[in-house]
Amino acid sequence: MSEGALRGLDERQLEAVQTLRGPVLVLAGAGTGKTRVITHRIAHGVDTGAYSPGRVMAVTFTAKAAGEMRGRLRALGVEGVAARTFHAAALAQLNYFWPTVAGDSAPSIIDNKVRMLAHAADGLGMAPDKATLRDIASEIEWRKVTMRSVDAYAAARPNGVGRFDVSRVVDLQKAYEKLKDERRQLDFEDVLLACAGMLEAEPRIAQAVWEQYRHFTVDEFQDVSPLQHRMLELWLGDRRDLCVVGDASQTVYSFAGADARFLLEFEHRHDDTHVVRLETNYRSDAPILAAANALMRDRPGALELHPAETRGRREDLPLPTVTAYDNDESEARGVAAAIAARIHSGTDPRRIAVLYRAHSQSPEVVRALADLGIAASVLGGKRFFDVPEVRQAVMALRGAAVAPLNGGLVDTVRDVLRSLGLTDEPPPAGGALRDAWEARSALLRLAEEAPAEVTLRVFADDLMARAKSQDEPAMRTVTLATLHAAKGLEWDHVHLVGFAEGLLPISYATTFEDIDEERRLAYVGITRAGRTLSLSWSRGVGNRERGPSRFVREIGNGTLRAGDASAISAAANRRGSAVSDRSRGADPGR
Repeated sequence: MSEGALRGLDERQLEAVQTLRGPVLVLAGAGTGKTRVITHRIAHGVDTGAYSPGRVMAVTFTAKAAGEMRGRLRALGVEGVAARTFHAAALAQLNYFWPTVAGDSAPSIIDNKVRMLAHAADGLGMAPDKATLRDIASEIEWRKVTMRSVDAYAAARPNGVGRFDVSRVVDLQKAYEKLKDERRQLDFEDVLLACAGMLEAEPRIAQAVWEQYRHFTVDEFQDVSPLQHRMLELWLGDRRDLCVVGDASQTVYSFAGADARFLLEFEHRHDDTHVVRLETNYRSDAPILAAANALMRDRPGALELHPAETRGRREDLPLPTVTAYDNDESEARGVAAAIAARIHSGTDPRRIAVLYRAHSQSPEVVRALADLGIAASVLGGKRFFDVPEVRQAVMALRGAAVAPLNGGLVDTVRDVLRSLGLTDEPPPAGGALRDAWEARSALLRLAEEAPAEVTLRVFADDLMARAKSQDEPAMRTVTLATLHAAKGLEWDHVHLVGFAEGLLPISYATTFEDIDEERRLAYVGITRAGRTLSLSWSRGVGNRERGPSRFVREIGNGTLRAGDASAISAAANRRGSAVSDRSRGADPGR
């Protein structure tokens, strides 16, 4: 029996991995190695003969997370486990069983809900703008994942959307459903609804699913919606082999129907639940964890994180800072100056991130970084392998792999990329040319990091596999991301901007539940940081005048220290030109 699945685990992780029969509840705080626990637990089950790989389903929320899970399982020598999103698993079952139930193929999936809503609105003589259509599409999604009828939706959300009262929104939703039925199509949420309905109505199909899958693991269980929870119940039947992993403090999708009560109440819903608490954090230094713990203290399900190791004496580690600026422009320039100084001292830009509540906060920061010659990548834009320059490069590399290789892998890849426009010197930061240069450079670095025996054909095939699993390389740029997009990621140095009332918590968060969700978003942002954390806010003027976020007070002065905006500006004046020169010559396509 292989012991690889048990190697390198701490005491609590080992407990979770070795508890192979459910129900099991793993309360996994930020940075505590939950994906490691999930994959090693499955691998240990397979190693011991307790699990057959083909009878294991591991469910998560994004295709990228599912791809990472499959990759980690392969590295542990485990093949054949169904690691999928809820929707991918349900769609596979729907397509497989639908012909048996209905005698024809399953309906197609609509590719653009907003466009179909617009067609339905035309039929009603309504003319909502695109923003309103997007909001109504979100309302449809919320209604379905919370398992409400259209009439029940009207009672739960009586305020309407934009300039349309609830009766008109209901009319549009009904017209949308009618149009969808006429075209014999399903939307994303219908996939789960239809699959659940099929399992409920067809006992023989439910039996077939139960015979196929015996052992279930669900990641990010705090984000499960009522519909997803019902789907899981139907997959499970009367079995008990269920392991769920989650952290109530990272519930940040309540607006989309996520319900942390399924995590918080799991132990009471399932008799004899084995509970494991993962609170040893392998990501962040002690002062950052102190701020995170203070923010979430006494909140439902909050875990008390502590560092796995201490880099020097705790009192010597830098406290998170809170810096006030006069306006948004000076905040962006101050943050850019601090980043420039850090890069000048030798920090890889990939280890730095700027996080914010809303995408509208990013342009000012992008401009300020570009003024200092620092390239940035904004998460939430095009996926890496969908960037035209990357697609062109991958196709060119596949074509080059047909011919005999005259030089080494790195030389050949460099030559191909140079023929497509990669230069030794990067273009100025802040434009499309620099973005394309960074993307091509990332491909070259993958070649440089590949084992010596890798051929060009294998390298090109690996790029195609990466594209399929959304395993994107990190470009050598500073990352900008919303707090939602940052969930699950980590950096050594994090700047959380807009830490002000009206931005975090956001202005439309007015209820206790809304504020709690904003607090959890702040917690997610704080726990992305490994070595340093900088919080900042701008006072603004007139109608846009702001105060610091209430979360500063909740964390407490003893856990944070005041930053000095004037000192940062002075450092920018001293180092700005040097950093700009360094950035222009950084990472040539050598």
